[in-house]
Amino acid sequence: MAIKYEKLIPRFLEYAKQNTRSDENSTTIPSTERQTEFLKKLAEELMEIGMNDVKIRKVDSYLTAELPSNIDYDVPVLGLLSHVDTADFNSENIKPKIVENYDGKSVIKLDEAGKYTLDPAVFASLKNYAGQTLITTSGDTLLGSDDKSGVSEIMTAMEYLINHPEIKHGKVKIGFGPDEEIGTGADHFDVKDFGADFAYTVDGGPVGQLEFETFSAAGLKVHITGKDVHPSGAKGIMVNSMLIASEFQSMLPADEVPEMTEGDQGFYLLCDEQGTIDHTDMSYIIRDFKRDGLEARKNKITEIVKALNEKHGEGTVKIDMKDQYYNMYDIMKDHMDVVRIAEEAMKNLNIEPDEAPVRGGTDGSTISFMGLPTPNLFAGGENMHGRFEYVSEEAMEKAVDVVLEIIRLNSQKK
Repeated sequence: MAIKYEKLIPRFLEYAKQNTRSDENSTTIPSTERQTEFLKKLAEELMEIGMNDVKIRKVDSYLTAELPSNIDYDVPVLGLLSHVDTADFNSENIKPKIVENYDGKSVIKLDEAGKYTLDPAVFASLKNYAGQTLITTSGDTLLGSDDKSGVSEIMTAMEYLINHPEIKHGKVKIGFGPDEEIGTGADHFDVKDFGADFAYTVDGGPVGQLEFETFSAAGLKVHITGKDVHPSGAKGIMVNSMLIASEFQSMLPADEVPEMTEGDQGFYLLCDEQGTIDHTDMSYIIRDFKRDGLEARKNKITEIVKALNEKHGEGTVKIDMKDQYYNMYDIMKDHMDVVRIAEEAMKNLNIEPDEAPVRGGTDGSTISFMGLPTPNLFAGGENMHGRFEYVSEEAMEKAVDVVLEIIRLNSQKK
């Protein structure tokens, strides 16, 4: 019989209602004060449930804690990580809605007017959740399952072990960090101080996801300077930066966008554009599974900038482009024993591992390159980063089950 974790969903609902959105334009760590406040609340909760060595580290603003071993022999130290920030979508006044015993075929009305719906004809994944309890948005915000689900699941697993001392386990280190969604959260992560031998991020999607291959990623800011004069005398003088922005976008491959790619295909994604005749700013993310593929995409951007400046004048288009993270498989291929433990845990629970490359990234990508092998486990969420996000209670329970089974397997005497 499956374990029912009584505090799991109330904990998630409480976390989800708290705005912890990060801000890519900030220069502070964390990027928003609201993340710091949430981390402080989590620290208090960790102490209340009985975790040891609870602290928020100045170097990276990670909240870390330790569950001491209760066995008399040595096993590797296991780490579990999740992030507290949510994506660049409305995160104010989040009002999660609960749909009990969903039938797998009905259209779910998110807002009162029915402007936004979860329709199985559009979101086929809904058909997988017949008979389950769903938690959705109210249509005007995201939900924050990415990664409040992971935070809730790790917290619940730790509390369960503390309340059941008869369950044997080695030392477990946990970490809740900021700013994953803007790609900077793990930049200063202190692997040595964390003290784990291997780790998992609990930050994936549907049940069974086990990810050890990610995109390599870069972020791009485009700054275009125009010349604004009165239209009555604009001929030969006016330079409309918004039109040059359109020109920039048109010079990228039209079919290499997220909505037209899948599997191991990379893309360019225009995330934001703000402009006037005088000045336009554009924000992109660039993704490719291969490192040389990422470099080729960056070179394409450089070529476009050169061509536009030759046409419109030197300095018209300027860019800030930087790498964010790399495909963790470059590291994980030499640490597949960490993957095997997670595979065994899932199979012991009759969950089939889904090991498709993830079309995204996690803090585990950065942390793996720092020397701590860190693949990614599912946390249960679907349609993440927007108003159509949802998660099922049963999926979250299975995530806790997997975490506990990994801990159990790791505690076995070798």
